[in-house]
Amino acid sequence: MAEAQQEFRAESRYVRVSPQKARLVLALIQGRRVEDALNTLLFTKKRIAAQVHKILRSALDNANYLSTEKGIDVDVDNLYVQRAIANDGPRMKRVRPAPQGRAFRYQRRMSHIEIALAEKARPEGASRRAAPKKTAAKKAPRTAAAKKTAGKK
Repeated sequence: MAEAQQEFRAESRYVRVSPQKARLVLALIQGRRVEDALNTLLFTKKRIAAQVHKILRSALDNANYLSTEKGIDVDVDNLYVQRAIANDGPRMKRVRPAPQGRAFRYQRRMSHIEIALAEKARPEGASRRAAPKKTAAKKAPRTAAAKKTAGKK
């Protein structure tokens, strides 16, 4: 019987970056192992990458806490980024001066970033057997002339 997969979350709300910009960075780490995701974020040249790195470390610390303090069996080296999303937060409405005494409105966007880690499913049989070797089959001749010469050998 398969048991439910444990999920370790971390969330940061009201981050002052547009969700579109945050999703660019989150797409880089979606589905990767935690170690690879942390290295990717270290070398990403986006301002939000440092904030996402902090959230990912927090989710990893949550997994460590549950494995040590709560006694849940978690292999931290086997974790991967299951879900990384950036939802819309509230928008701040601002006004910019425009020519001839008018005013243009614009919006400062915020986002709520959530990262969820999960453990890769362990195979039922822990030992892996080697796959049987495939034998090379003879190729059949393609043309009629090649068929004639192949039969004479």
